[in-house]
Amino acid sequence: MPRSAQQPAPPGSAAGRLAGVFAGLGSHMIDRLLARLAEPGVVLRLAALVVCAMELVSAGAALLGARTEPYDGLVARVWRAAGGNADDRGLLLLCVALLLVFVALMWRLASQGAQVVAVNRRLAWLLLVDLLAFGVTPGLPFLVTALAAVLLPARLALGFGFAQVLLNTGIYAAPQATAWLDQLGLLSSMLALHGLAFGLGRMAAAEAEKRRWLQAVLAEQLSGEQLLAEQMRYSERMQIARELHDLMGHHLTALNLQLQLGGALLARSDASGAGQALDRAQGVAAQLLADVREAVSQQRSSQRIDLSAALQALAEGIASTRVELQLDDAARDLGPRAAHALLRCVQEGVTNGVRHAAARRVRVELQGQGDEIAVSIDDDGRGAPHWHAGRAGNGLSGMAERMTELGGQMRVTRTSPGFRIELRCPRWV
Repeated sequence: MPRSAQQPAPPGSAAGRLAGVFAGLGSHMIDRLLARLAEPGVVLRLAALVVCAMELVSAGAALLGARTEPYDGLVARVWRAAGGNADDRGLLLLCVALLLVFVALMWRLASQGAQVVAVNRRLAWLLLVDLLAFGVTPGLPFLVTALAAVLLPARLALGFGFAQVLLNTGIYAAPQATAWLDQLGLLSSMLALHGLAFGLGRMAAAEAEKRRWLQAVLAEQLSGEQLLAEQMRYSERMQIARELHDLMGHHLTALNLQLQLGGALLARSDASGAGQALDRAQGVAAQLLADVREAVSQQRSSQRIDLSAALQALAEGIASTRVELQLDDAARDLGPRAAHALLRCVQEGVTNGVRHAAARRVRVELQGQGDEIAVSIDDDGRGAPHWHAGRAGNGLSGMAERMTELGGQMRVTRTSPGFRIELRCPRWV
């Protein structure tokens, strides 16, 4: 019977497996993209671009002769007060230039959401951007209020928002000869609009912080599951090795003793034949026993934990922060206690960088140095300039205790900018 549509490739075929690989890659890329688009800085940059595009379209219409005044900010008001014509192309080009500068600064500030920048410096940049916004058009300060809600502490951002309301109302209501009731209505509208911008900014920042925290927790769980699976395989192999040794070693030893006894008994009647046979049996049994012991010894010496898979799961589980891994072959040859302690320490270090320091990048390096293993965790977050060992939190204290229990050590070698932790412990414990 003819088929009207091509049947999909069966799952077990090469085409089906290839389709599954591409589907997985596509899903992973989409998840990364959605996580990136959910960042407050990205949303604000896109909003600034949209507003810029709308204003540029309006300016283009004015340049083509349309009867419109695309810009009615402070610059246009001062221009008209000085006797200038509102339709002058010089005013239009000046406002377009200020708009482009506003978008560029807005883009830069929005991208600094997780970088190490002092609050007073951020406030100074926000005031400059706000001045440009008021100079171009009254619709732009709402974006600055939302940006301040993301970049500044809550109380300072709230004060900034109230100042925006008063400035907007004073600039655009006071010069007009309107009734006080109309001015009160304008004040209420400004309060509602700036309050909405402030609330959306704070909500976006809180959601981004919660998402980073959840990603860090999920990555910890995934990496812990990887290590647990590796330890279970290790326990199973060790159990097999012990059973093999206990069972075969015991029986072969008994066989060897019995053959020795049989040789002694048979030697009384046939010293040459029986003795040679018993000697050969005894040699085979002894060799077999030695081989079993050697195999068990080699099996035990090769039972090491592979930490690389757990660290890879940790890195891939955090979409909002780029976790870079630099691992050498030592990551695949660790003792169970060392692997467990190092994984917990790396989890804590990465989580601190993502959750508390708002790091955009965390780099984890692992190197084997003889009988020791060295790990460094380096992030570009806001750091802790006033940190010292006597005031270490529970996370860093727990990392130091884990290293001390193994006969190793933990050191904090940089606190600002960013934060760097160095770990060192015996490799095969």
